[in-house]
Amino acid sequence: MVPLQIRFLGGTREVGRIAISVKTEKTQVVLDYGVMLDHEPGFPMHMPPKEIDAVILTHSHLDHSGAVPIFYVDGLRPLYTNKLNLELTQLLISDFIHLSSYYLPFEYLELRTMARSNKHLDFGVEETLGDMKFQLLSAGHTPGSAQVLIEAEGKRLLYTGDFNTTDTRLLEGARINYGDLDAVIMESTYADEDHTERLELEKRFVEEATDVVEKGGTVLVPAFGVGRSQEIACVLAAHHFEYPVAIDGMAREASRIMMNYKEFLRDPKLFMEAMHAVDWIEGWRDRRKALKTPSVVISPAGMLKGGPAIFYTSKVGKKAYNAIFLVSYQIPGTPGKELLEKGVCTIDGKVSKVKARVAHFDFSSHCGASQLKEAVRKLGGKPKIFVVHGAEGNCELLANWVKTELGLEAVAPETGSTFKV
Repeated sequence: MVPLQIRFLGGTREVGRIAISVKTEKTQVVLDYGVMLDHEPGFPMHMPPKEIDAVILTHSHLDHSGAVPIFYVDGLRPLYTNKLNLELTQLLISDFIHLSSYYLPFEYLELRTMARSNKHLDFGVEETLGDMKFQLLSAGHTPGSAQVLIEAEGKRLLYTGDFNTTDTRLLEGARINYGDLDAVIMESTYADEDHTERLELEKRFVEEATDVVEKGGTVLVPAFGVGRSQEIACVLAAHHFEYPVAIDGMAREASRIMMNYKEFLRDPKLFMEAMHAVDWIEGWRDRRKALKTPSVVISPAGMLKGGPAIFYTSKVGKKAYNAIFLVSYQIPGTPGKELLEKGVCTIDGKVSKVKARVAHFDFSSHCGASQLKEAVRKLGGKPKIFVVHGAEGNCELLANWVKTELGLEAVAPETGSTFKV
């Protein structure tokens, strides 16, 4: 048997630009190929497109998908993901090209070639490519998000992608039952903290939103357009929130796409109720109207790095009876993180103190520390664990825990490192 070779091209000891190559004697695939969203985008290590046989994409978020079109500059090669993922990925990358084209080595043409190259792969369907077999399994992270299970050279490798084992209003949690494994590549975004118990968090969020609106205020909820915005709309619907809720920006288009793929959702009925209950903001007149009505406004970007949320912050932030409830992960250095830590935001080009109430509700779509540990405990066999997708020491933290507590071989790889299984 030739060993299975795993090479880490990005996303090691950081959150962003994740990319992993898996190679057998005859076949090489790339799992995700994302970007780091800084002032200018950061890319994974270069991988000559002619050396790879296929790209397997776990989900649409740009830290996993943003650089995939690079592989389509010189023609076609298969992309494996499901239809929902593909449509959401096209939406996000299209917006990314629109905002950052100056820095990108690809354009809309490559994105179209990528979409044409897609081989739709539903959950649990086994695909054969050369001497490699693989399947996608639900990851519970965003609608359509997947884990990848590869079988080759007599070995079984699992890549979790971003995953969540807790049920949310939008999605069922990932189930951890894969049989015996030889290697696992897993994320560690929250290796150092647990999330608030979901129902308790939902109740608190709805109560505090109700309080602000009943006093005549507006609640701005900056949220990721894919997944988090829809989750928040579903939470409000599930708790029978009876005041106006508006949805803006990319969240509208992402919601429209999800309506065509309800089979990926945990409770399609609740989702459709939530979508019919919200006001869809279609232009500036709607935006101004929304701000005059005590209501909840859900709008990207989740970290306040762009999107209509910036406009809303400049208006909502000036009044103490309003509120800004952050519900997405805030990367250090982003405007959302600054707002949370210092209570300031750049409004009309000036750094201003925000008078509105600012709070963070941890509606994460990742496993918290306890779920990550529980997931490793449930793994079959004695797999070698590779810990990726964690910032500020979280990869090393989880790898050390796995070694000391479970006695499994575990490593937080460096970018560029290669391992044989």
